[in-house]
Amino acid sequence: MDLVFSTDALDRAKRYAAWRDAICDVYVHVNVKADDPDNYDGFIRETQFGNVAMTECLVSQQLISRRKTHLSKLDKDCYYVQFIQTGSVNVLQSGDSFHTSAGVGALFCASEPYDLQCIGKVRSYYLEIPREAFGSRFANGQAPLAATMSTGRGLGRVAVEFCSTLAGQGDALDTPARAKLGEELMDVLALAFETAHRDEPMTEQVVQKARLRSVKAWIEDHLCDQSLSPELIAKSNGISLRYLHTLFRLEGQSVSNWIWTRRIELGHDMLLRSGHNARSLTEVAYRVGFSSSSHFSTRFRRRFGIRPSDITRGRLS
Repeated sequence: MDLVFSTDALDRAKRYAAWRDAICDVYVHVNVKADDPDNYDGFIRETQFGNVAMTECLVSQQLISRRKTHLSKLDKDCYYVQFIQTGSVNVLQSGDSFHTSAGVGALFCASEPYDLQCIGKVRSYYLEIPREAFGSRFANGQAPLAATMSTGRGLGRVAVEFCSTLAGQGDALDTPARAKLGEELMDVLALAFETAHRDEPMTEQVVQKARLRSVKAWIEDHLCDQSLSPELIAKSNGISLRYLHTLFRLEGQSVSNWIWTRRIELGHDMLLRSGHNARSLTEVAYRVGFSSSSHFSTRFRRRFGIRPSDITRGRLS
């Protein structure tokens, strides 16, 4: 895929402004409001399969809005199909709102106003598909304005894996082959979305498991932040504190216990990988989000049955 833009080579202080100027104002025509503009990361890669444009992008936590003023700049009538790899997005269009994540793909109209609430750092594929050509593949001659489908099984999984394969292998193909694959991709996507509500119902448990994966991915990105709390997690992921606890009950544990376990595992990996000496145990504890080395040691012994210093002294059994 061809790189359109990346913040990697820019000074951190200039990244958000550069992203907004190059991408939001020119490339996709949207408004954007980042939660933390001083720590912005993003990239866009693009490739073409006939009439289907595919982009892979990374964006930081933000709100993206397309309004009527932006639509006047579009020279095409099209849909977006969204497949998320990490993070999650709340999609709002025409009064409807739905949550998308690594387990839930989305279809929405690019040539109608919408809002995208990006939660955490979101890495995803977007397919830009001509509205008329895509609609003709549905039984009633038009695609729904907005829809979701499970990508964990059945046709949804076939669709997302097809998309991923094209992203990785498409550059090696000639133009006629790419155009044909674009037509086949539209066939698969139309079939997947048309049958999603009938053959692959999104049960509440499926939705909760997909949501839990998304929340865990966000926590992993903020694991070493000492201010991390259930309240902050719920707020940052657009859910209630009660629902957050409900999600972690699926695994028979509390959100706090999961966080402490992951921090201990990270600390264990740091000790093994870096060869820290005994004096640096406090440093390791702070790096993985603990406020004291004693708390770190207590939970470390409870998890692994040994003291952190046993690793540095070479007394692993």
